[in-house]
Amino acid sequence: MSSSSAPTRPLLAVDGLTAAYGPTQVLHGVTFALEAGQITTLLGANGAGKTTTLRAICQMVRTTGSVRFDGRQLVGQGTEDVVRLGVAHVPDGRGTFTALSVDENLRIGAYLRRDRPRVAEDIERIYERFPRLAERRQQQAAALSGGEQQMLAISRALMLRPRLLLLDEPSFGLAPRLVAEIFRILRTINSDDGVSMLLVEQNARLALELAHQAYLLETGRVVLAGTSRQLMADESVRRVYLGY
Repeated sequence: MSSSSAPTRPLLAVDGLTAAYGPTQVLHGVTFALEAGQITTLLGANGAGKTTTLRAICQMVRTTGSVRFDGRQLVGQGTEDVVRLGVAHVPDGRGTFTALSVDENLRIGAYLRRDRPRVAEDIERIYERFPRLAERRQQQAAALSGGEQQMLAISRALMLRPRLLLLDEPSFGLAPRLVAEIFRILRTINSDDGVSMLLVEQNARLALELAHQAYLLETGRVVLAGTSRQLMADESVRRVYLGY
């Protein structure tokens, strides 16, 4: 007698999501899903609604519709409640505490945790993964380069031990060598630690090479969806976003 397993629900399910800043509506019924253990990327031109989508998931903007994380509704929750469920957000502009040291930034990242011995272990693991930060652990974040600040922002988010990491333009303003290093580390975090990721990235080629699934946004709506390979093969995506 054969048995079939029930279909698993996605880790993140966004359905009919709208979002607005005051009277200006930015998202118009965005729908997509992210499977546990995978990397999904949101592509689109500036103003398409990518950053707003991340903020809406974190309940940082006024939203309607449905955002379910592991089956739990996020719409109507406080941002801190979303974080407690295991969603960490690395915003554009990095947002490190520049007056604090690297080490202090990492400890602040673990402020919701109560397992202090494991916090210390995770900090050391961060330093193994990001040797540049280990060398500068007592320096103020303001003294770090742009690439080092991005590494610190990602590391601070990882100190929450998230199940889902939201990344907004991690390559912005960085030299190609540093971008390659950061994306290599993100791939390792996903494969080795099983951290799911939702990536917003202007560099469409980088994003599609890293991600498993992709969604293209235009003026606050999803207009194309598929695997990263499918979008890389799409003629309009290649012409507009990949340049060939």
